[in-house]
Amino acid sequence: MVDDHAEAERLREAQNTGVKPVAESHRFDEDALAGWMAANVEGFAAPLEVRQFKGGQSNPTYRLDTPSRKYVMRRKPPGKLLPSAHAVDREYTVISALYPTGFPVPRPYGLCTDESVIGTMFYVMDMVEGRIFWDQSLPGHTPAERHAIHMAALKTLADLHNTDYRAVGLEGFGRPGNYMARQIARWTKQYKASETQRLESIERLIDWLPRTVPEDDQTTIVHADYRLDNMVMHQREPRVAAVLDWELATLGNPLADFTYVLMQWVNGAIAAIPDLEAQGIPTLKEYVAEYCRLTGRAGLPDLNWYFAYNAFRLAGIIQGIVGRVRDGTANSPQATAMEARVPLLGEAAWNFAVKAGA
Repeated sequence: MVDDHAEAERLREAQNTGVKPVAESHRFDEDALAGWMAANVEGFAAPLEVRQFKGGQSNPTYRLDTPSRKYVMRRKPPGKLLPSAHAVDREYTVISALYPTGFPVPRPYGLCTDESVIGTMFYVMDMVEGRIFWDQSLPGHTPAERHAIHMAALKTLADLHNTDYRAVGLEGFGRPGNYMARQIARWTKQYKASETQRLESIERLIDWLPRTVPEDDQTTIVHADYRLDNMVMHQREPRVAAVLDWELATLGNPLADFTYVLMQWVNGAIAAIPDLEAQGIPTLKEYVAEYCRLTGRAGLPDLNWYFAYNAFRLAGIIQGIVGRVRDGTANSPQATAMEARVPLLGEAAWNFAVKAGA
């Protein structure tokens, strides 16, 4: 019998891996970009060839090839955008702060806020070669390799949360405190701005989450979209070579970051695996214990509230993509298929809320 999950993941990987010719809606003046790079990117030497990465729903991402090296460009998409979305300048700020510390991010080369160059704001960074794992269950690897890869990703997240944001110059990168409440308000606003159908589960969550929000016990740098397919793993070693896609990063509650990763264990690909230990994948208990050890925590609170929040937040993100399909600015032909996921996420979020006492 065909493994539906494996087949879906293979399809997703094929749709998102590699590059393609630049989409008609995302073309720009390549000569203008080459001129900007000649003036602003150390070591740049033309000619320049531009291709677009297949993956990604938010900021169009391009591979820039020259005879001597490869670069990556991230830009705001053209067209009507939600307020505060597609903040490539914030991405550039955080990777520029982290790169000198040795934290695994690509080397940043320059940010262009002048929209007259290619039509929208953009930045250029180094192209980091390595492996990207689209399937969290890591088929084709031994149990020992799976365990090492997941633990390497966890160690890197803990390193991020242990980084002193003040010491790296990110004091103004976000507002310390009240993070969870502000995030609920943000994703509620985005959901409503992009809403295409009324869902009772979402309406209940919009009422319940703000009334029950836990206090933030710590403020750190948070990535806010941390998962295996948003990082490049070293070609041979179980070591993170680069963490990518910092668009949602800010200062906030690290438990929001960590519990987002845990969603794979409760409502994602890992949850569908019957015997994690036999497969070499850490159990939820083991992952939580190791995170607490790495970050100096005695333990974690009831996780169901955070699971409800994370499922609601993901519904807001996906609804934003659905809204961009409606507005004609979506970056992926697969975006239209996402609308069906929103009610499922709403129901899953409300089920977690009930477990948390709703």
